[in-house]
Amino acid sequence: MKKVTGIGGIFFKSRDPDKLKAWYEAHLGIEASDEAGAIFEWRDADDPEKSEYTVWGPFPRDTEYFKPSSASFMINYRVQNLQELIDELREEGLDVTGPKEHPEGIFAWIMDPEGNKIELWEPVADT
Repeated sequence: MKKVTGIGGIFFKSRDPDKLKAWYEAHLGIEASDEAGAIFEWRDADDPEKSEYTVWGPFPRDTEYFKPSSASFMINYRVQNLQELIDELREEGLDVTGPKEHPEGIFAWIMDPEGNKIELWEPVADT
């Protein structure tokens, strides 16, 4: 089974997300929406007709979304078969939160050995 297929998103805490988004737009041309951050679109290497995306987004410094991690970042990994991966991770003794369905796909979360929260995402298009 192919596990992680790519990076779905990079999320990090910020003292002032709106100000930081404006700085990145002014200096690096990264246009971010109020809700999702910036969307970087790309084509699937195995199927160039298939459009995909990676999200970049600053979160408020006091976000609860990264908990229980105290890290200032969270990486979202794209996967092809989240339920199969969840089953395998649980068999390996990992504590998995989820799955949780969302309009963008199915999500689950694990912690790495250093306490970093990892988000696993099976996009709608891959289901």
